Amino acid sequence: MVIITQDMIHQLQNLMESCDEQLKITFENLHQGCPSETMIRFLKARDGNISKAHSMLVDCLNWRTENEIDKILSKPIIPAEFYRSVRDSQLIGMSGYTKDGRPVIAVGVGLSTYDKASIHYYVQSHIQINEYRDRVILPSATKKYERHISTCVKVLDMTGLKLSHLNQIKLLTVISSIDDLNYPEKTDTYYIVNAPYVFSACWKVVKPLLQERTRKKIQVLSGCGKDDLLKIMDYESLPQFCRRQGSGSSKYSKSSTGEDCCFSFDHAFHQQLYNYINQQAAGVKPRAPIKQASFHVGFPEPNLTGCKIAQTIETEFHKLEIQNQLTDEQNGHQKEVNA
Repeated sequence: MVIITQDMIHQLQNLMESCDEQLKITFENLHQGCPSETMIRFLKARDGNISKAHSMLVDCLNWRTENEIDKILSKPIIPAEFYRSVRDSQLIGMSGYTKDGRPVIAVGVGLSTYDKASIHYYVQSHIQINEYRDRVILPSATKKYERHISTCVKVLDMTGLKLSHLNQIKLLTVISSIDDLNYPEKTDTYYIVNAPYVFSACWKVVKPLLQERTRKKIQVLSGCGKDDLLKIMDYESLPQFCRRQGSGSSKYSKSSTGEDCCFSFDHAFHQQLYNYINQQAAGVKPRAPIKQASFHVGFPEPNLTGCKIAQTIETEFHKLEIQNQLTDEQNGHQKEVNA
């Protein structure tokens, strides 16, 4: 992994001085008082190539300006019951903190359906969580733990992963591209838990296609990952799908509410986030009546690597499906012979 030096940061800083005033203002909103740390993230994302890091950062600032990302936390998804349906179909939440203060973001990959709203609402919600993390959660953690905290860890629950999830590839690719291009190096480690056989088989094929920088951040844990995750966080910070051993322990009930389920709209994290967005909206002047409409964000073009990975997953899923069908047919034939 490339080592970012002060000279690299200084050179990138000099290049950023040539930006127009609007982009400089946007950069201030982006770095939240930590410009050097932000430049380090973009330099890491481009393996220390200063020119590419500069281009990536400028593209990010233009994206933020053109899509008014600085205002997205004053754009609530309304009414509240509709937002609840978004939360029930896009399973993501914050369950607590690691022992060293990094936020723990939980994602229900296998059980998210993305079928209650248009793609724009899911993208809007995802970006709002990113921005709330960067503007509120991380600064608060930095103050609490008395050290600079700029990354989170993510725990990805693969329960329920099926071939039908390929229908969500477009949305997931859009969200992944937004994160890769505009929120680089914000996740320290990805922990994959409750991985079914279909994931395990595809992971062997997909893993070599990933960039080394990304690959090193992914850890596939055994079972629900409870024992491994307790090494870096307390029990109270474990996502609900990691707290019990045994089959079915990670099932997320659509009727689950309250503090126990970090995906639920009733969980403290989502209540605080939604209240914050509504408070920001109330402070906008002049205040116009808020209408139910998604906040449209320009989608980045999926990169070739992402497309290649999606195609590989689809191919492997179909192979497994055919193998399972052949196995079922052979078992059925054997039963007929034995009868």
